[in-house]
Amino acid sequence: MISRTCLLTVFLSIFLSGCSKKQQQPTTEAPKPPKEILEFGYNLNEFHVVRDTVQRGDSFGAILEKQGLYYPQIYYINQAAKKAYNFRKIRIGKPYTLLCRKDSLQTPEVFVYQPNAIDYVVVKLQDSLWAEKRQKEVRLVEREASGVIRSSLSETLDAQGVSPLVAYDLSDIYAWTIDFFRLEKGDRFKIVFTEKYVSDSIFVGHNRIHAAYFKHRGKPLYAIEFESDSVRGITEYFDQNGKNLRRAFLQAPVQYSRISSRYNLRRKIAYYGKVRPHYGTDFAAPVGTPIRATAAGIVTKSSYARGNGNYVTIRHNSTYSTQYLHMKKRGVKVGQRVQQGDYIGTVGMTGYTSGPHVCYRFWKNGKQVDPFKTKLPEAKPISTDLKTMYMAHMSPWKHKLDCIYFEDQELENYAITENQPDTDESLEKAESTP
Repeated sequence: MISRTCLLTVFLSIFLSGCSKKQQQPTTEAPKPPKEILEFGYNLNEFHVVRDTVQRGDSFGAILEKQGLYYPQIYYINQAAKKAYNFRKIRIGKPYTLLCRKDSLQTPEVFVYQPNAIDYVVVKLQDSLWAEKRQKEVRLVEREASGVIRSSLSETLDAQGVSPLVAYDLSDIYAWTIDFFRLEKGDRFKIVFTEKYVSDSIFVGHNRIHAAYFKHRGKPLYAIEFESDSVRGITEYFDQNGKNLRRAFLQAPVQYSRISSRYNLRRKIAYYGKVRPHYGTDFAAPVGTPIRATAAGIVTKSSYARGNGNYVTIRHNSTYSTQYLHMKKRGVKVGQRVQQGDYIGTVGMTGYTSGPHVCYRFWKNGKQVDPFKTKLPEAKPISTDLKTMYMAHMSPWKHKLDCIYFEDQELENYAITENQPDTDESLEKAESTP
């Protein structure tokens, strides 16, 4: 016979065990709604998302047909879409996205095409058909860079992970004051520029240079960006004294090329096999490279000659004229007015030439001269009122450039610090040094 004490013990253990299980049971919480995934102006959680890229043989209509849409619906969609974008220009490898209904048919509602990293085209495929070209939000990030040229400007920038387009911008900024075809070992530069990013971390390209410093052949030259004409939105670069870096003539008719042959009255021309005067400067560049007018003027000739090939002549004023030879294509007509930097044709190999280049010829007072040995007129100086505004704008940018160290300066400072003894006296001396 079981005693009362044993029964009481069993009862208490069962009771306490039940209480413990109740306490251990987890409390049920309401499920949290999924986090919104926003892209292209839509919450992607509301759709079945199909991502793909344009394949060989694909067309806008063919892509839609693969998703279950047929003529005449595709016809009406295309009519609405072409108001925003010409879908005959879709390219192999470019991404597109389809937002489909979350039903058994997965009917496509929206088509999004991305021709590049920034732009995208949204096409509504059902009900009220429409299309719109949009852009992703672009974030500008400021960067600094400096370098000492050992081989070339492009290689120096590339070693720092800087876009090669920065080299093109630098050559444009200093196009009137520095001969980028004759940079020397030991030349150095500092730049403050911005880069473009989308989706916070995706690099989509170089934006622009805001301030630069270039030391060429021992001569330092600052270049600070400044809006010199707010009405027309003209932005130019000025030095630390407010002097415009622009000149009446560009140094070269093609951007960041190389000189393959200079003005030389005793040069031996390979085509003829004997010494003949060379009255121009040859800029080697790939076929199709844009050629630009080195100064504003009026086109007096746009023609073809057996030796010159396709060529263009521009009269700038009563003193100066320029000529551009061996073009593949001429882009201007006689009587047309052009501005400095305007497109006038493309590099080719027409006429007497052994390789793709543009032969640039320069006249002063009716005589052909070497533009690199001729003092060229400067641009119109900045007004007094505008100069006061510029100097106030320039000062913080110049200070920012001055605070950027070159590689050899950093190594020198590091060596001084390493060799200095860590004594109270040396520390006091270091702190008192300006």
